[in-house]
Amino acid sequence: MASGKNETTYSRGEHTHEVPMELFKQNRQRLCDRLRAGGKISKGSMVLLQGGAAGLRNDTDHELLFRQESYFHWAFGVEEPDFFGAIDVDTGRSILFPPNLPSSYAIWMGRLLTEDDFKYLYGVDEVHFSDKIADVLKAKNPSVLLTLHGLNTDSGNYSMEAVFQGIADMRSINKNLAPEKSFLFLCVIYSAISRSMISLCIFLCSIFQHYCSLHGGIRMCGYTCICGTGNNSSVLHYGHAGAPNSKKINDGDMCLFDMGGEYYCYGSDITCSFPANGKFSADQRAIYEAVWAASRAVMKAVKPGVSWVDMHKLAEREILAGLVKLGLLQGDVDKMMETRLGAVFMPHGLGHFLGIDTHDVGGYPEGTTRSTEPGLKSLRTTRTLEPRMVITVEPGCYFINSVS
Repeated sequence: MASGKNETTYSRGEHTHEVPMELFKQNRQRLCDRLRAGGKISKGSMVLLQGGAAGLRNDTDHELLFRQESYFHWAFGVEEPDFFGAIDVDTGRSILFPPNLPSSYAIWMGRLLTEDDFKYLYGVDEVHFSDKIADVLKAKNPSVLLTLHGLNTDSGNYSMEAVFQGIADMRSINKNLAPEKSFLFLCVIYSAISRSMISLCIFLCSIFQHYCSLHGGIRMCGYTCICGTGNNSSVLHYGHAGAPNSKKINDGDMCLFDMGGEYYCYGSDITCSFPANGKFSADQRAIYEAVWAASRAVMKAVKPGVSWVDMHKLAEREILAGLVKLGLLQGDVDKMMETRLGAVFMPHGLGHFLGIDTHDVGGYPEGTTRSTEPGLKSLRTTRTLEPRMVITVEPGCYFINSVS
C-alpha cells in the first residue's frame, strides 16, 4: 500500500501538530497492563483487532474518503484501510498486517510500501502482509485470540469483531476487551466566523471547514456542522440532510454554531452563540448570561471524584435561577429541581466523553444503568469522573415547542 507518510510522526505540515507513534505504543502497553491486572487473561494471549475497510459510494466506483476504525486507530495510529493488528499481552510486542496490493496499484497510488516501510513508519515490532495472517498467528501459537465485541450505548451498534480466513481454527474470546479509550492529544481549531447579514448558514459552515483545512491540515469534521440561527438554534442537531444549514441569517437572529475539526482521528467539539448583528437584545443577553453562569459553575466544580449527574444538575439549577431572575419563571428553584423542570429547557445531557469519536465510548460500562427521569435519561454518562477523562461541558437553554 502507498502512503504519504515518511516519518514516524503524523502531521500535515510544519504549521500543524505532530503526533508521535510513541503515543500508540503507550496505548498498547496500557491495554496489556490492564488486561494482565484483571487476572482473567491466560498466559500467551494475543489481542487481535481489525481496521476499517475502504468503501465505495453506493453502487459506483467513487472511493469514499477513508476514516480509520476508532479502536484500531487508538492502538496503532494507522491511516490506511484494510489492516489487521495483533498485540502480545505478555510482552506488549505488536504486529501489523497491511493488505498485499497488486503491483499494478502503484500506477494509481504511488510506490507501494514494503513490510519494512510499515514497520518503521508505525513503530511496531513486526509487519506481515495480511494474506499471511493465518500462517503467522498459527506459528505464534497464542493460547487465545482476544477480539473486541462491545456495545456502543450511544448508537446501539456493536464494534466490529476481527475476522479472517482461518480464525475458526484458533481459539478466540470476545468478552475480555472493554470498549473504552483514553488519549493524550486533542486538536482544537478555532475559526473566526463571518457575521455577514446576507449569508446563508451553509456559507459560514464552509468558512469554518476552509479555515480548518488551510490552517490545521484537517480533512474531516468530527461531526456534521451545526449552524443554527433564529428558531433553528433550538434544533439540537440542525444541519442534518433534511435541514442542511440552509437558512438565511436575518438581523436580530441569535447564531448557535456547533462545529469541530478532526485531526488524525482525534475529535474536537466547539460551540459558540452570538447575535448575528453583533448586539444582544435584553432577552438574548439574559439567556446567554444564564447559560454562561451554568458553564462557569460546572467548570469551577468539575474535577476527578465528582459525579457527572451532580454536574448536570448544577447546570440546570443555574439556568433555572437565571430564568427566575429574568421573570420567565416564578417559584422556588429547589422545587423546580424536584419536578425536573430543568429538562424542559435543557433536554440534552450536559456533555459527553470526547476522544477518537466525538461521542466517545465508556459512558455506560457494563453494570451501569441509564436514568428514566426527564433530562437525566439523556446523559451520555452517569459515571464519577476520573483522571485522564476528557469530557465536554455544554449547558444550554432552549425554547422548544415540542418539549414545553
